[in-house]
Amino acid sequence: MAILVDDNTKLLVQGITGREGAFHTGRMVESGTNVVAGVTPGKGGQTADGGVPIFNTVSEAVEETGANASVIFVPPQFAADAIFESLGSDMKTVCCITEGVPVHDMMRVANYLRFKDATLIGPNCPGVLSPGQANVSIMPRSIFAEGNVGVVSRSGTLTYQVVNELTQMGIGQTSAVGIGGDPIIGTDFIEILSLFEADPETECAVMIGEIGGNAEQRAAEYIQSEMTTPVVAYIAGFTAPEGKTMGHAGAIVSGGDTTAEAKSNALRKAGIRAAENPSEVAQLVADALGK
Repeated sequence: MAILVDDNTKLLVQGITGREGAFHTGRMVESGTNVVAGVTPGKGGQTADGGVPIFNTVSEAVEETGANASVIFVPPQFAADAIFESLGSDMKTVCCITEGVPVHDMMRVANYLRFKDATLIGPNCPGVLSPGQANVSIMPRSIFAEGNVGVVSRSGTLTYQVVNELTQMGIGQTSAVGIGGDPIIGTDFIEILSLFEADPETECAVMIGEIGGNAEQRAAEYIQSEMTTPVVAYIAGFTAPEGKTMGHAGAIVSGGDTTAEAKSNALRKAGIRAAENPSEVAQLVADALGK
């Protein structure tokens, strides 16, 4: 069973008339996602490629189409307002793909999110893809297969590599969630892992972490105490130089427990299979599934 997005998803695209929004809307539609509306202020009444109706506001789009999820492709300076608009219209799942959203803006979003019954994925993330059901992401559908492994990751690129290698080994996925690598994001590892734990069709979970912060250690504690579903992990950044940001704003080594080695050790102490490199993940998953 998929998490967050599935056959019942009615997707709204914010920023549908921009270059990225238009391109990825086409890919999502091609993969079978039910894209019911787009939003670009000032362009209401028009239609996007594929006949998707465009509205001026999210509230108008929801009223007309019943959209229950949104994906955001708007410039960084407008991303927080786009998130507020979706959350204010009672969207259940909101994916913000936008990179470079100001931290101060995300502080306001994080505070507002506490009062909403919704899941925000991102920002600066690849989104969510549930093979065979819904693609609310920028991820390449061709590397996925339907199956029984859930994937949650801070890194988009590593998600693609791990999913592709799982598929090549004949191991499909229930859902893949890229939570993003910024210092402040809407959803953490624990929230997604809890959804995989509650899903009867997810028989193994993959967690892909990075240097910086303590999200992986907190996840390790949760896995050890709350999960019966086996988890395979990989932490990127074993060779990262201390004090330098590596790709994501949240991925910066400050020594101590924030290194890849320290995080991997914490995972192993919690009984979690932790790979030394991303190419080991698929085999560890196969071992966990008894294949």
